Amino acid sequence: MVEFVEAYGLEIAYERVGAGPPLVFVHGAGDDSRIWQPQLDGLADEFTVVAWDEPGAGRSSDLPEGFALADFADALAVLIDGLGLGPAHVAGISWGGTVVLELYRRHPSLVASLVMIDTYAGWRGSLPAEEVEARVASARQMLAAPPEQFDPTPPGLFATGAPPQFVPLLAGIAEDVRPATLRRELDIMATADLSDLLPQVSVPTLLIWGDLDVRSPLEVADQFAASIPDSELVVIQGAGHLSNLERPERVNAAVRAFCRTQARRPDPR
Repeated sequence: MVEFVEAYGLEIAYERVGAGPPLVFVHGAGDDSRIWQPQLDGLADEFTVVAWDEPGAGRSSDLPEGFALADFADALAVLIDGLGLGPAHVAGISWGGTVVLELYRRHPSLVASLVMIDTYAGWRGSLPAEEVEARVASARQMLAAPPEQFDPTPPGLFATGAPPQFVPLLAGIAEDVRPATLRRELDIMATADLSDLLPQVSVPTLLIWGDLDVRSPLEVADQFAASIPDSELVVIQGAGHLSNLERPERVNAAVRAFCRTQARRPDPR
């Protein structure tokens, strides 16, 4: 069932299933909450699983002019706080992981732990300058295409092609992408550098990476692991950038084991 919460005059859609410790999922650019279908289905037996449609995506309101990374993070904070979920385990994939890092910077009391999946500390904070320039050029070309040729799906999302059972899901998500939102997200990612935040993360952090991810390669995972003090890296064999869809059972198992471990840790307070 889709529900809504208001944040700064915007209607934010989300799905919530299950009962137990709160686990919030934040999708990537050009996606919406439907990308977390295997996690909503697979983890609701033990957790209160929440997946939002960020502003400008899915069933949420359009982006206001000038919406910034901090605004995405603040809207996510309103959702978590408004639903009484904090502190929550908060998971983000790709662009969603960058939003989650900004959430942690601005609202650390809402975050019990971080789950970072095939993500970045912003493109500028994780990728070589020449790669960022290439991605910006590719994004501009994609966004300049006429509507009938607009394809928001970047190359390299999967190691061996989209899993057949998720092809209709992915087609539906792609059909609903709003170019204005995608343009804003890509502009933010091209200039965002949150690498300075990584050594300051003081909550337990799970890093999940596909070993064949060409969008955010394992070198980025190694940077995260070396920078975040209390972090654990789980490499998913045979998975690309959307490891949560390509190897959902393995990703779910890693998330479940990690969150269980946090429940057993003594409260430092």
